[in-house]
Amino acid sequence: MIHTLAISGYRSIRNLVLPLARLTVVTGRNGTGKSSFYRALRLLAEVAQGRVISSLAAEGGLQSTLWAGPEQISREMRAGTQEIQGTMRRKRVSLKLGFASEDYGYAIDLGLPIISSGSMFTLDPEIKAEAVWTGDVLSRRNAFATRVGPAVTGLDRAGRRQTLITSLPPYDSMMTHAADPREMAELLVLRERMRGWRFYDHFRTDAEAPARASRVGTRTPALSADGSDLAAALQTIIEIGDRDRLSRAIADAFPNSGITIAQSGGKLELLMRQHGLLRSLHAAELSDGTLRYLLLLAALLTPRAPGLMVLNEPETSLHPELLAPLARLILQASASCQIIVVTHAKALVDELSAAGAQSHELSKSCGETVIEGLERISWEWPSR
Repeated sequence: MIHTLAISGYRSIRNLVLPLARLTVVTGRNGTGKSSFYRALRLLAEVAQGRVISSLAAEGGLQSTLWAGPEQISREMRAGTQEIQGTMRRKRVSLKLGFASEDYGYAIDLGLPIISSGSMFTLDPEIKAEAVWTGDVLSRRNAFATRVGPAVTGLDRAGRRQTLITSLPPYDSMMTHAADPREMAELLVLRERMRGWRFYDHFRTDAEAPARASRVGTRTPALSADGSDLAAALQTIIEIGDRDRLSRAIADAFPNSGITIAQSGGKLELLMRQHGLLRSLHAAELSDGTLRYLLLLAALLTPRAPGLMVLNEPETSLHPELLAPLARLILQASASCQIIVVTHAKALVDELSAAGAQSHELSKSCGETVIEGLERISWEWPSR
């Protein structure tokens, strides 16, 4: 389980180190940085997939995603007695992301590229430093793999530090290019764990939504990010998951209702029985809110729970009466995996917090995303 998450220099997040629990709720008013927080988590996961550089380039490059405020914010600026203005920069420009879990920690430092006259990839940031360690906080004593520039060093089986790679390109992470199962098994374990993280963000429910169409189905223990395999995911829960729990969850949200999965020509289609209707409704006929809830249900009742699941604004298009059943569904799912919920629905926040979820409310101070009253947590970034 991840117990600490750190973000520095990303959009409105100048420097944020916050604790995470088995179930964590991140909330706040519009414009306080919830989307930036969610995107930063996605970027961290992209490192293990080898896509962090391309993802940042797609956002307009590092210059478009960096903290846009002054390097330092004085007390006078926060009090409004001094105009907010920049000063001579003393530190290097960087975007840093990291986390610490019960066994391993990881952090990455991305900086501005060195412009090459022969390259057209000027939006690509460069990976300046990385580190993997054991324990809560990175130090020279507990780091077993570090990357500075193109060089990667790590501990061998005898505990001796050795150079693993001397010329790692600035666009490649050591997480994908130094994970040797013989010498760097820890990197491999951590990489595969991060690759298993799941993110669900604004399922489509329009008339052309992938979840509304019948599709060829195979066993699907993990719902895809776009929900296109909804029928297959629900049938997988019925066959190898907790079928009774699925039925109870549907009845909790939609009393006297149920679902069946029909098969025709190798394609699977979702049908829903609703109280008072003489026939089942096809997925194409379901309301946006009903379809979205079924998508969330398939994600949360997965037979193969990931190490981390992140839900971004799951309340979108849901009727207020569905928020309490959704909260109960999330609470049950958090028994088998760590969950982070990013939401601005107060009713959902209240339901989850009352049941023991850790809650962080984001706010803005001089343009910076902060959490008022958050106790300082020890954290160290890898050195360049």
